[in-house]
Amino acid sequence: MSELAERIKACAEGDRAALRAIMDTEGSRLLGIAIRMLRRRDLAEDAVQECFVSLWRKAHQFDAKRGAARGWLTTILRNQCLTMLRKESWEIAEDAETLERRQDEDIVMDAYGRLDANSDLRRCLDRLEPPKRIAILQAYVLGYTHGEISGRIQAPLGSVKAWVRRGLIALRECLS
Repeated sequence: MSELAERIKACAEGDRAALRAIMDTEGSRLLGIAIRMLRRRDLAEDAVQECFVSLWRKAHQFDAKRGAARGWLTTILRNQCLTMLRKESWEIAEDAETLERRQDEDIVMDAYGRLDANSDLRRCLDRLEPPKRIAILQAYVLGYTHGEISGRIQAPLGSVKAWVRRGLIALRECLS
């Protein structure tokens, strides 16, 4: 069991020091992910805080047999960011120049390019067909929904859903 998994288990038992240790070791990484997804630091900080609140409340639900602790924690954050993006009470304001400069493909390929060439994740992503790989990366790097991906890459919604589903199954098998 990883150190992070042990700390999550300790959180489930009410150990506040374990939560603090997780915050210290994973906080900056999670903040970086949230900033990329939400494009606003203030909202990203709120998302990370809510992620840690959820971690504290749901630590008992973590099962190391079902997946890695880091992946579980990142999924909590991702879901929190997606919830915030779907709220209608605020908008992420950007000027026209920023919108023009921000190309989805560039962002996704930059994130993909930063993966270590020898990492298992990179190796497994390389095995996927390009549409599956792009759909999965847009979902996880940019936080896009199936519908948003469909609109951005001009593909049928059903195809995008299938690509993501089949791609994740292939990744899971490859990483096992």
